[in-house]
Formats: sequence, structure tokens, C-alpha cells
Amino acid sequence: MSSTQPRGLIGSARRALQVLEIVANEGDGVSAKAVARKAGFTLSTTYHLLNTLVHEGYLVRLGHGRGFGLGYKLGALYQCLCDELDVDEMVREELGALHRQARAAAYYTVLRETDVVVAAVADSPRYPRAHPLDFGFHEAAHATAFGKVLLAALTPKQRRDYLTSTGMPKLTERTRVRISDLNRELSQVRRSGVARDIEEFRPELACISAPVLDADNRVTAAVAFSLPVTEFATRYAELERHVRAGAARLSRVLAGDDTLDPPWISAV
Repeated sequence: MSSTQPRGLIGSARRALQVLEIVANEGDGVSAKAVARKAGFTLSTTYHLLNTLVHEGYLVRLGHGRGFGLGYKLGALYQCLCDELDVDEMVREELGALHRQARAAAYYTVLRETDVVVAAVADSPRYPRAHPLDFGFHEAAHATAFGKVLLAALTPKQRRDYLTSTGMPKLTERTRVRISDLNRELSQVRRSGVARDIEEFRPELACISAPVLDADNRVTAAVAFSLPVTEFATRYAELERHVRAGAARLSRVLAGDDTLDPPWISAV
């Protein structure tokens, strides 16, 4: 075990979680031998871990000797997390509609305490999400458009404490790594109501984001789009209209506005 890891970690729990992640990545039908090989465990240890996860409902043993797959208890856990992040079916439908209208990968991010968390993503093969911006991603707020929107909503002390804790790693040549520089940009974000990230998180990637407000007019979430930087440059005005309109619509969704048209017929 690396000396940089925290003390008190339980090895058996970590091994079980590693097995769970391998089955998730490999998909239905992965064999115990394949899991053992990928995890670097003995076959005996792997069987014990697999059988425990099956017994607890986190994995299933597929019929006719077809290996293992994810269990149904994970769906309930996922739903509980979505509930914690205020992501219901209507929010997911709205985000999917925004993805289709804007022709860009769409993200819905929230503040969980002071963590900036990706709560939902809508994308397609033509407009894929940016790796690793997936459900649960909570890093690099200083270098992402949605992160800037949500950081701008924190108090100065909350923001300072957050950035001191997470750091501001230089991810690309364009990443801001000084809090003073970021604070100046966040002041502009608050004035304009929109944030951008142009090759600050990933080279050749650009994002735009706008805040989602609750019934008390407080920033509670953010909508964002990502595209290759070359396409972003030619479509910026269009994307800004979409992200502002999408954030406003999701604000109404969260406020329980029952006068909204279905998302698939809404116009931007």
C-alpha cells in the first residue's frame, strides 16, 4: 500500500469495490477468471468476493454459466444519489432536449455542500461528453465553465476554503492557477450570467455554462455545453442563447412551474 494513502482503509472492502468496478466496466457476462486477471487477485479470492457481492445484491450470476453482471441494488443506490442531487426524470428529459437543440454535450451540475458535482449528462455519438466529465465528476472546478458558475455563487470564504482544499492544478497551458486571477473572472461571471472555459480543462475543448436558480433566486445548479474549440468558436452566439434559455427553463422546472410545455416541443 502506498504511504500516501490514508490510514485505516479496509483491504477487503477495497478489493470488493475493485471487483464491482471491473464487472461494471466489462459488462454482462464477465467471467471470474477475467475478473481475477484484471484485478490481479487469485481465483479463489475473486470467487469469494464475487459470491459476497452476489449475496448482497450488488452483482448477479447470469444463467447458463454466462458469468456475472451488475445487481439490481445498484439501481436503488443510484436513484438515492439522484434524489440527493435533485435530478429527477424531468430534469433528465430537459437536459436531453437541450443536448438535441444545442447540438452539443450537455451537463447539469450542482453544489453538494460546497462540492461541484456533475449530476447528469446528455450526449450522443455525434456530440460526445468530454472525458472524464461524467456523473459524479467533482474535480477541477477552477478550470471548467460549470465550476466557475458554481464557485461564483459561493461566499468569498467558502470559495477560498474550497480552493485551498482542492488546489488549482495547471491542467493545460491556459488553466488559471492563481486565486486572484480566478476571482476577477468570477466577478465577470456574476455580472454577465455566463461562464466560459476555452482549453482550460482539456486542450481543444471549450465549454459554456449558465446558472440555474431556485425559487429564492439563489444559484443552485448550472447548465453547460462542451464542444471542440474550433466548432465552439463559430457557434458561440448560438450556444450562449441555448445555455441561457436552458438554464432559465430548468430554473422553472425546479421551481415546479407546471405551465411548461413538454421539453421535446419547447423552442429556444
